[in-house]
Amino acid sequence: MTTPPGSATSLLSAVEAALRAFFESRRPLTEAVGGTFPDATAALEAFVLRGGKRIRPAFAWTGWLGAGGDPSGPDADAVLRACSALELVQACALVHDDIIDSSATRRGFPTLHVEFAHRHTVGGWAGESAKFGESVAILLGDLALAWADDMVRESGVDAAAHARIAPVWSAMRTEVLGGQYLDVSTEVTGDESVAAALRINRYKTAAYTIERPLHLGAALAGADDALISAYREFGTDIGIAFQLQDDLLGVFGDPAVTGKPSGDDLREGKRTVLFAEALARADASDPGTADFLRRGIGADLTDEQVHRMRQVITDLGAVDAVQSRIDELTTAGLRALDASTASESAKDELRAMAVAVGRRSA
Repeated sequence: MTTPPGSATSLLSAVEAALRAFFESRRPLTEAVGGTFPDATAALEAFVLRGGKRIRPAFAWTGWLGAGGDPSGPDADAVLRACSALELVQACALVHDDIIDSSATRRGFPTLHVEFAHRHTVGGWAGESAKFGESVAILLGDLALAWADDMVRESGVDAAAHARIAPVWSAMRTEVLGGQYLDVSTEVTGDESVAAALRINRYKTAAYTIERPLHLGAALAGADDALISAYREFGTDIGIAFQLQDDLLGVFGDPAVTGKPSGDDLREGKRTVLFAEALARADASDPGTADFLRRGIGADLTDEQVHRMRQVITDLGAVDAVQSRIDELTTAGLRALDASTASESAKDELRAMAVAVGRRSA
C-alpha cells in the first residue's frame, strides 16, 4: 500500500490489494501440494475477490483510526493487512453457510459447493456430485479460516500489538462458529422466540461483523478499556441492526441486487427475528395464520406461496416491528459512540457507516 486509505473507495482498493498479495504469497504452498489443489484454491480466491462491501475491514480500520492510529505512520500497512484478514473469516462463514442453507447462488454466482458439484458432473467423476461439492466447499471454508490466521500472523504488526489482538481474534472465531451452531440448532429444536433469534444475530453476525472488528482496531492502536467498551456497545447494537436488515432482505430483497433468490430465508427455514415477530403476533391473534406460517417455513415454496407469506408477515406488523428495532438499536449505538473518546473524524465516519448498514439494499 503506497498511499494510506483516505476514503471508502481507497480503503476498498487497499483491502483488495492486500488480499491479492496474500493469495499470491500462498501459491508456492498450494503448487507444492500439486494435483488439482491449486485449481481449488483459485476458486476460493475468486470467491473472496468477487465482490463484497468489505464492511469488516472498514470497521476495524476506522476503529484503529478513532483510537489514535496514524494512516501515514510506519505501521499503517501492517494494520491494513491485519484488518483485511477479516475478509477470510467472512469467506469461511459464507462458504459454510451456503452449504448449511443449500444456497445455489452467492453474489449472483454459483456457490462453491454448487460450482464443484458441477465440475464433478461435467468431468464424469466417480461418486455423487453433490457430496463432492459439499466436501470441497467444507475444506475450502476451513482453509479460508486457517489463512485468516496466517494473514494476521504475517501482517507485520509488532509483538505488543499482536499480543493485544490475540484474545480478541480468538473470541471472535469462537463467537461466529457458536452463532452458526445456534442457527442450525434452533431450526430443529423448535425455539421460535424472538430472544433466540436475537441471540443468533448477536453471535453469528454482530460480533464478527462490527463489534469485534472495532475491538480489533482499538486493540491494534492500544486503546484504553473505556473506548473499547464504547466501541463494543456501539458495535453490538449496529451489528444486530445490520442482521435485522439482512433478515428483511432475505424475505423482501430484490434478487438483482442481493444476488440471491427472492424469499430464500423462507425456503431455507431461517428462524429470523422477522419470522419470530410474525409468529408471536399470529399466535396471539390468529392461530390459523400461525399454522400457515409454521407449515410454510422451510418448505419448497412456489413464488406465489412466497408472495403470500410476505403479505402475511407484513400484515401482522412484523416488518414494522423489525424496522422499529433497527431504528432503536441505531439510536442506542450512536449514543454510545457519541459519548466515547474516539476521534471526531472517526465518529463521523462510523455514524455514516451505522446509518448505511441499516438502510442497505444488498
